[in-house]
Amino acid sequence: MRSHWYSRGNDMTLGRKLRDINWGLILLVTAIASIGFATLYSAGGGNLDPWADRQMLRFLVGLVVMTVIAVTDIRLWMRLSYVIYFIGLLMLIAVELFGRVGMGAQRWLNLGFIHIQPSEVMKIALILTLARYFHGLSYEEVGRIRWLIIPLAIVFVPVGLVMKQPDLGTAMLLLMSSGAVFFFAGVRAWKFLVGIAAAGASLPIAWGFLHEYQQKRVLTFLNPEEDPLGAGYHIMQSKIALGSGGFTGKGFMQGTQSHLSFLPEKQTDFIFTMLAEEHGLIGALVLLALYILVIAYGYAIALRSRSQFGRLLAGGLTTMLFLYVFINIAMVSGLVPVVGVPLPLVSYGGTAMMTLQVGLGLLIGVYVHRDVEIPRHMSGL
Repeated sequence: MRSHWYSRGNDMTLGRKLRDINWGLILLVTAIASIGFATLYSAGGGNLDPWADRQMLRFLVGLVVMTVIAVTDIRLWMRLSYVIYFIGLLMLIAVELFGRVGMGAQRWLNLGFIHIQPSEVMKIALILTLARYFHGLSYEEVGRIRWLIIPLAIVFVPVGLVMKQPDLGTAMLLLMSSGAVFFFAGVRAWKFLVGIAAAGASLPIAWGFLHEYQQKRVLTFLNPEEDPLGAGYHIMQSKIALGSGGFTGKGFMQGTQSHLSFLPEKQTDFIFTMLAEEHGLIGALVLLALYILVIAYGYAIALRSRSQFGRLLAGGLTTMLFLYVFINIAMVSGLVPVVGVPLPLVSYGGTAMMTLQVGLGLLIGVYVHRDVEIPRHMSGL
């Protein structure tokens, strides 16, 4: 006779799952992506080519992927989590051995038919794996240090490989989104304080391991005016564009900093600056409001889930989205050093877009399967 948890999962038909999909969340995501399409159209000088048309195609394909992931039994993703993690780890090792170098970093893997950035895959794999691991622990076990050795190794091995590429921004995202899963799992606050203190004490040593361009980024963040035509050029132009947009902006396709090519990477890392210059504070706040609604949806889904795996997965994925948004906007505003983190669903990019949509598909999947109970013994190593 099948167990209770198994029969509960099988009584959900495909039609019911499709009805249970959070279409409001998908509508919000589509609205954010549409703002991105319009901004990329402007960045292309009023042409769909070379960015907007490709971004729209990727998003449409991603919507199908999101839906398929959302209606797939959440327990299947839990069972596959370790496999996905080890595939991601092997891909990171493959990048180190024979990855493609681009813009001074070895981050891409050529699979013949597609170029993929394994560190993006690891963002999802790491949250999945940690959610599965902590799902199998009791609250008392989470409080014991010996049970944290394995998940810490799970985190720091890929973080180290990503740092070596080098990709400081992605490494920090991996570390912070993983930390959120630890926190949601019930790891005591004092352990985080000890970790932060240890990290702070090791900063002088870590500084020596940073590449010269990474050190320059930190120094430029502290004093961008020292070299306004060199290392400080990007952030200085970004601040000028942000300020010149004013309250209502200069108008669609009327941004001078971006269209006169003063603003660097206007289609990727600095796309928020371009949007703010053209649509002003009002346009920037509208986009931020949409992000806040998506993030609020995400945390509400995490709280609604009856399984610990679902709660941790939804909480970790939502925190990852929040970190994307916060770091990118803080970066282009000069509040943190430039680390090359894209603005979710808006910045041009293939792997980053697909990663986010896979994450959103899993998040919606947690909502669809919110009442599915998963016994702790299912997640054993």
